[in-house]
Amino acid sequence: MMITKETTELQNLDYHTGQTILIDKPFNWTSFKVVALVRKYCGAKKVGHSGTLDPLATGLLIIKTGKKTKELEDYIGLEKTYTGTFILGKFSKTFDLEGEVQDVQIPIGVDKNKIFEIKNKFIGEIYQTPPMFSAKKIKGKRLYKFARKGKDITVEPRKVTMHEFDLTSVQIPEISFRIKCSKGTYIRSIAADFGKELGTSAVLGSLRRTKIGEYDVKDALTVDEFLDRIGVHSKDTE
Repeated sequence: MMITKETTELQNLDYHTGQTILIDKPFNWTSFKVVALVRKYCGAKKVGHSGTLDPLATGLLIIKTGKKTKELEDYIGLEKTYTGTFILGKFSKTFDLEGEVQDVQIPIGVDKNKIFEIKNKFIGEIYQTPPMFSAKKIKGKRLYKFARKGKDITVEPRKVTMHEFDLTSVQIPEISFRIKCSKGTYIRSIAADFGKELGTSAVLGSLRRTKIGEYDVKDALTVDEFLDRIGVHSKDTE
């Protein structure tokens, strides 16, 4: 059973045998926090998700419980669709607004025509380096653990595929986008690399995952909707 906005009753479902739940992750929540909340209130020992979203990102998580957690690998490999914004003339070590942000000059020649021209370089198979402040594992440890200790680690670029890359609005310094990409693509790295191609720096201003394969965030439950339908008031979780 797929639990979506159309599912009205969640209290009597068998979460131990396994359920699939579409959740719209809130801003400033970790993906782990969503999983922990579902585990707590559905009572299943095994709960997992279909791919991490950064705390400042929102959007679709596919949650699996019980025996259905074995299916998660199939979902992790699906294409992802995102919308969001890049902000030119900004730099941070995290490639987004979570880190300390510094101002960087935007060259005079950067205009809409140049931005659309550069965008074409990011369509198809490309190589990108995962951000140091990420959950990517190197030598068995998360990269962010090395980064927080100030350690220099060589991270090899890897190939990902940008199936679609549309610029939906360009109001310098802010660029709005829609991206459909393969698994393992870091949109924060796309932001940073995009800025470099323009001779400046850029950070990810906002990010929302709208699709995983054919699964759409429009069908997902908010955390409050999930709690309400499972019989828990959100204030009781605070």
